[in-house]
Amino acid sequence: MDALDRARPYVLALYRIIVGFLFACHGAAALFGVLGGAPGRGTAVPAGVWPYWWAALIEFGGGILVLVGLGGRATALLCSGTMAYAYLVVHQPRALFPLQNAGEPAVLFCWSFLLPAVFGPGAWALDGVVLRSAAVTGHGHAGAIEPRRFRPGRR
Repeated sequence: MDALDRARPYVLALYRIIVGFLFACHGAAALFGVLGGAPGRGTAVPAGVWPYWWAALIEFGGGILVLVGLGGRATALLCSGTMAYAYLVVHQPRALFPLQNAGEPAVLFCWSFLLPAVFGPGAWALDGVVLRSAAVTGHGHAGAIEPRRFRPGRR
């Protein structure tokens, strides 16, 4: 189990990077009409259309921020909440189960973003670089919380 414990921050980072990338692609499809366009539409969602365009904007921007580890837990929580809203408002009224209402991606993304929201971004997150840089230059915020450093054998 020690090897698994030592790998935890790196596995969390890879998970965060992959989920963020997939979410950003989902948003890019709807915003820019790339990668097959918005699901069920095949093109970009017209600008400003509620809630689809706004959700796509959060998907694209939030996905990129989660991917690079900037905004950390708050960004992941926003992405999770966006997908909870998408499921409850858009998919669930069509049918009870995600398999019946085409809501599986929304449910999976919703729960997938809860992991980095609760456990943090893992290794290689820009949040850690920004905080360390601010601490070194003395421009950090008073009372800023520094990310936990991984130490083998310690919990």
